[in-house]
Amino acid sequence: MLKRTLLLENKASVTTKNQQLVIKTEVKESTIPVEDIGYLVLDNAEIYISIPALNLLIEHNAAVIICNAHHLPNGLFMNLNSHHIQQEIFKHQINASEPLKKQLWQQTIVEKITNQGILLEKITGKKNNFDFLSRKVLSGDTSNMEGVAANFYWKTFFEQNFKRERFGDYPNNFLNYGYAILRAATARALSGSGLLNTLGIHHKSKYNAFALADDIMEPFRPMVDEKVFEIMQNYSEQELNTKIKSELLQVLTKTVYFKEEKSPLMVGLQKTASSLQQCYLGERKKINYPKLWN
Repeated sequence: MLKRTLLLENKASVTTKNQQLVIKTEVKESTIPVEDIGYLVLDNAEIYISIPALNLLIEHNAAVIICNAHHLPNGLFMNLNSHHIQQEIFKHQINASEPLKKQLWQQTIVEKITNQGILLEKITGKKNNFDFLSRKVLSGDTSNMEGVAANFYWKTFFEQNFKRERFGDYPNNFLNYGYAILRAATARALSGSGLLNTLGIHHKSKYNAFALADDIMEPFRPMVDEKVFEIMQNYSEQELNTKIKSELLQVLTKTVYFKEEKSPLMVGLQKTASSLQQCYLGERKKINYPKLWN
């Protein structure tokens, strides 16, 4: 089922009544079935949300995203008990061997570089060597083909003087917002499969509570890049506003393609997360990443 993504930017109250979410603003009141909601983005310091509303959302595995003063996602509420054999899955994840994790990271980077190459060719109309780079990725990406690809990718994607930075100038702000939403969606999918987001395959910072989400979202980043490129072609704005954020949130509903079916990204992430869980349990050897374009 395709879940709704709600963006609240004005002063509002979010409460619950009869298992429904009640959203009141200065101009209207809306009632929404909580089971229809996948993501709730709160982007105003004067939004009130009740504890019963939070609990109801979390019980239905909705992700509640809090934005900071710069309107970028800054915090995430998620269900901690979203799978019936969660403890068993945690045990396998914690005890995963280094060779397994290196193989999973190799698969992930191959997919990321492949997707970057496809998108770059779509945008520039020119062939590139990303297929060659993806074939050079070793177990654990010990030769850092990810970095080699990224260097060429960002030099070519927008313009020669663009520098990809977490806190950089436009269009970094658009990219950062899109990546933050993608990260939350990935974390939600992983949690729903009983996986521990804190324990990554490759990302290992002790300060990172979503290391696994940062790993698994990597092949999906070009979807955000493509959307930002489209926005830049269609809008003159360089600051995040309601229109731009709404456009970026649409990434979650973009179609991705598996071998025998297609699905919206938010559903596709669940399929990928489920396959990763099976890799940890020894039931399969490859993560099921979709094609981003048909």
